Amino acid sequence: MSAVVRLHTDRGEVLGVNVCAIAMDDAIATLERWISEGCREYVCVTDVHAVMECRRDPLLRKIYNEAGMVTPDGVPVVYFLRLIGKKRTQRVYGPDLMREMTAVSGRRGYRQFYYGGDVGVAEKLKEALVGFVPGLQVAGTFCPPFRKMTPAEDRAAVDAINAARPHIVWVGLGAPKQERWMAEHLGRIDAPVMIGVGAAFDFLSGTKRQAPQWMQRHALEWLFRLCSEPRRLWRRYAYIVPGFAFLAVGELMRRAIRPSEDAPSGSPSWK
Repeated sequence: MSAVVRLHTDRGEVLGVNVCAIAMDDAIATLERWISEGCREYVCVTDVHAVMECRRDPLLRKIYNEAGMVTPDGVPVVYFLRLIGKKRTQRVYGPDLMREMTAVSGRRGYRQFYYGGDVGVAEKLKEALVGFVPGLQVAGTFCPPFRKMTPAEDRAAVDAINAARPHIVWVGLGAPKQERWMAEHLGRIDAPVMIGVGAAFDFLSGTKRQAPQWMQRHALEWLFRLCSEPRRLWRRYAYIVPGFAFLAVGELMRRAIRPSEDAPSGSPSWK
């Protein structure tokens, strides 16, 4: 069993998902603590898409709420948390978390494993990050097939990861597939940390462009991605953007009218 890490324990409920009200320093300190103590945990980075998927799927919501850490990845999620009183919340964006933790890993000697991405992307990611952080130890990469793996294939992949002895397994399968994979493999993967970062594999490898900083700061990254991949993403954003806005405004109004119902009976801890 993993030890409980008491660094910053506050979480806020965002439409049913308990998201950690943290900053990047909190996230890095927690990951380092897990590694030093030999824990077994997984991290979900949480944007509006993830919140809306969790509303539709109770099992997925359970996976998020049982994660060791649920980071506020999306700017609207950060705004929501601040509006419900979690004022210290800052964005802990998947690609930025990967950059920061990669730099720390280069200094500390933490071994990385990259699991996911299209064919060849994990290797490109390795080359890019080793170039970014000279001396970075990459234990291995693996690109699983798009189809469901057979039990034998899955066992072989798990054995390969464990044989490489990484400290961190970065999972780039896209949400919600990567969250399901991490939850299913918790206890089977020996690494202290699994982190689902989705599109960070593409962004940091240079396979896809990131939105400009001004669009990221103003919660418009979804628009940049929609313009970049309209055929693949239009259905997703046609649902999640107005849907989240409508539900978030309704929840904030409810809290304003009946604030006593939201008085904490004890904040849930994260590990």
